[in-house]
Amino acid sequence: MNALTATSKGAATREAIIERAYGIACSAGLEGLSIGPLAQAVGMSKSGVFAHFGSREDLQLAVLDAAGDRFIAHVLRPALKHPRGLPRLLAIMDAWFDWDRHTEGGCVLLSAASEYDDRPGTLRDRLIEHEQRWRQEIGRAIGLSVETGELARDTDPDQMAFELYGIALLVHHDAGLFSFDRAADRGRRALERLIRSYAPHP
Repeated sequence: MNALTATSKGAATREAIIERAYGIACSAGLEGLSIGPLAQAVGMSKSGVFAHFGSREDLQLAVLDAAGDRFIAHVLRPALKHPRGLPRLLAIMDAWFDWDRHTEGGCVLLSAASEYDDRPGTLRDRLIEHEQRWRQEIGRAIGLSVETGELARDTDPDQMAFELYGIALLVHHDAGLFSFDRAADRGRRALERLIRSYAPHP
């Protein structure tokens, strides 16, 4: 086996471990990850898993990053195909609502926010990085909507992003307790009202 083949095989094994760990984290959170049960689940020894992740925290970080990548791939990238301005912002929100249907057991990012909001450390720092990047993306979409004249010129992107985030969180909360369709419908109605409140002034 040459070096390139070994590297490719190693990368594939690492991705397979992350995939299984992500599934566990959706239901049990990042704190629910343990090297022993994970190694058994993927048919490897504990030392084999440790060869790819030097510690449990390294594994948790990799799963958190994978969750962030999946979220961006599902929510942001498809929306970028829409015209700049309100159509793109609305596409982001619609895909954000839909994200709940693609997270069996729960969203790793949301559960991590509850797990690490008051626990200083590397995992909390990484989670904040993901959160800040996402809010910047929302703010950028809002700014483009201001540039196109679809939102008022005095719109505060950070404040509006905060309010949009609140709507998305409540949709995910209600989708789990009641039903996705009901939660998404209320979310869209709240979104329409919010957009109207930021409409350009006569």
